[in-house]
Amino acid sequence: MILVTGASGTVGSEAARLLAAQHQPTRALVRDVSRAPRADIEIATGDFDRPDTLDAAMRGIETVILVSPAVPAQEIAVIASATRQGVRHIVKITSKASADSPVERRRGQAQIEAYLETSGLSYTLLRANAYMQNLLALAPMIKQSGGFLMSAGDGWVGMIDARDVATTAATVAASPGAHAGRTYWLTGPDLITYNDVAKELSDALGHPVEYRRTTPAEHQSAMIQAGVPETVATSNAQAFGLIAEGDAAWLSDNVVSLTDTAPRPLRTFINDHIAAFT
Repeated sequence: MILVTGASGTVGSEAARLLAAQHQPTRALVRDVSRAPRADIEIATGDFDRPDTLDAAMRGIETVILVSPAVPAQEIAVIASATRQGVRHIVKITSKASADSPVERRRGQAQIEAYLETSGLSYTLLRANAYMQNLLALAPMIKQSGGFLMSAGDGWVGMIDARDVATTAATVAASPGAHAGRTYWLTGPDLITYNDVAKELSDALGHPVEYRRTTPAEHQSAMIQAGVPETVATSNAQAFGLIAEGDAAWLSDNVVSLTDTAPRPLRTFINDHIAAFT
């Protein structure tokens, strides 16, 4: 049986839905049962901060798709529970990880991965580039002002639809043995800039959408004023500053090689989510 953590989120819910469609025995771990994925699977309620609930969710599980906000203590608790309960393999959704990164969440990912490597469990890392779904956070600003503020400069991004990350995770989890010890880098089909995002939105909406370039410090302040927690705003601004320097300008064919399906381009994502921007 496969356990999907974070199953009320974008990647987790889609991975659970896909596994159910493939008739894979699947259990979804959620904090709030009302947000459980709508699929023919088992639902387990639990909390990353409560090891007893994690142990209950892990019973009878062979493979875990590990999706979470990447808080080190929480993911380490999941991995420790998996070890206690005899889980064989973990498919971890991650991103660029570095112990000396200026971005806090990347340092957190490095800490989690270091623990996973010493856990004795078999594992696969799915290292995704920036998610297209993050563009949905720009929708209120676009609707109010006809544009969006960003500190990514003209940096290229191998942006990926989270649904394609979920498809890859479900594919690996269904047959994890062939992927033990492997790290896959997941991207969309193209390198794009936020100017390309503005152009695609303009074409889809039928009116101009302006990309307003700003500095990381100004972007951080704007996010805090918009209600984003300061620590999150700081990490976001640092990450966008790195994009401006070329940090996300990488592409991979791992999605198509693993799933036999090409990843979605930006235009498809925008067309599928156009209601959010109108």
